[in-house]
Amino acid sequence: MAPSLSPMLLQGAGLLALGLALGSFGTLIGAGGGFLLAPILVLLDPHADPALLTATSLAVVCLNASSGSLAYRRMGRIDVRSAIVFALASVPGAALGVWAVHRLDRGTYETLLGVSLLAIAAFLLWRRVRPPHEPLHAWGRPTTRRVVIERDGTRHEFAYDLRIALAISAGVGFLSSLLGIGGGILHVPAMANLLGFPVHIATATSHAVLAAMTLVAVVLHAFDGSLAPALPRILPIGLGAVIGAQLGARASGRMSGPAIMTSLALALALVGLRILMWR
Repeated sequence: MAPSLSPMLLQGAGLLALGLALGSFGTLIGAGGGFLLAPILVLLDPHADPALLTATSLAVVCLNASSGSLAYRRMGRIDVRSAIVFALASVPGAALGVWAVHRLDRGTYETLLGVSLLAIAAFLLWRRVRPPHEPLHAWGRPTTRRVVIERDGTRHEFAYDLRIALAISAGVGFLSSLLGIGGGILHVPAMANLLGFPVHIATATSHAVLAAMTLVAVVLHAFDGSLAPALPRILPIGLGAVIGAQLGARASGRMSGPAIMTSLALALALVGLRILMWR
């Protein structure tokens, strides 16, 4: 083996391992891993354009979410009807986010990313997910009632206000594309805390929405030229994320809803602080 290939192989192996970890944890909590990958890319590339960072992150999230959605679909955890409606609502916001990121300088992007992560973490810690035996307390007036039965026979009944759900999905689409964090990190807490979704159904359904939403953003980044320079990183990280997504989906049933949300909040707070302190 030529000596010059060794650093490339080591780097590729490191990126593959990173993708595996992101895919596993991201699918476990329904966030796609972008909320960790985006700040990691910020630290790795101190001078990269925000559009390049978001294109890289969103492409990996798209691969991860697509793989995880297949696994969750086999488990019967995705509320397909809600996922389709939420995905359609998120598309205009995702397109607007891709347009807006090209107008951000690096410093503004980092500040927005760090503050957003801390804000979400604070919200999660302030309003914990309700215990499963308590009645639903979704925001607004429940207009859409859903019943989801998992393959193992577990039955979930819940209701949510469709108007609030559509507004949330549109906002998530914009912020996720603007910051490159995917969107599950915003959607899962909103679905569980504001719409009354059971946590495991929220993580699975959010993953399906995430796959469609990020696909739109990735296609737009391909057309504006931001995607091609990121491919050397996207491929190994994406491969690892696809494999990790299967592992994360299997492990999701072993964690309780509060444990998932607490893990998510702590991870967000640490990453957000790191970005703001590093600048």
